[in-house]
Amino acid sequence: MNPIPILMYHNIAAAPKGVGLRGLYVSPLRFARQMALLRLLGYRGLSMSHAMPYLRGEQEGKIAVITLDDGYRDNLENALPVLQRYGFTATCYVVSGAVGAHNHWDAEQLGLRKALMDAGELREWLTGGMEIGAHSRYHPRLPEVDARTLEDEVAGSRQELEDLLGIAVTQFCYPYGAAGGRERDAVQRAGFQGAVTVRRGRARPGMDLFDLPRVLVGGHHAPHVFPLQILTPHEDRH
Repeated sequence: MNPIPILMYHNIAAAPKGVGLRGLYVSPLRFARQMALLRLLGYRGLSMSHAMPYLRGEQEGKIAVITLDDGYRDNLENALPVLQRYGFTATCYVVSGAVGAHNHWDAEQLGLRKALMDAGELREWLTGGMEIGAHSRYHPRLPEVDARTLEDEVAGSRQELEDLLGIAVTQFCYPYGAAGGRERDAVQRAGFQGAVTVRRGRARPGMDLFDLPRVLVGGHHAPHVFPLQILTPHEDRH
């Protein structure tokens, strides 16, 4: 069966001058070119929920999963029109306690406050055919919190988003990708169907659905790196 690249994006925007962690930015033009290349190569771009039958080994096909972490407003403004142009779907992982606010977890490190989608904008994302997943309530490193806080961050994020948006939220993303057995168990108990990490590699059917690797698409990469990440073992070796 084909490897399944689960692409990880953050900001779809030009990196401001002097900002830290420039790799978290992919320009709108580069994102559009990457989606066009996926289509040219015969890939279907899918959200996590749409990809689950492939990840479980129930369906076969040439797919790439498109995920965006944190819920930035530029995902709606710059990624959504491109995704719709190619008939792709994508999952945006939202920090439920920061809806309509900013990136409090890394603003100091980046030297920049970045706007997150508010409830109305999240509904626009959904209306546009995309998916919302949970990314905890406040974006802590889950292995460092106590058992009660862990349950609140995981199950609480799902409940908050479902109450806010009136939808089922079935996908989870570990903040910072940090998760061991305790955290994976908490995600399963909360009723999620799958969860992604930041561990490098392409997914394969039959993998643990609560410990899925991803392919970081970084704005600091040269343009030729993207096809290598998708088509070759470039990411799998790490």
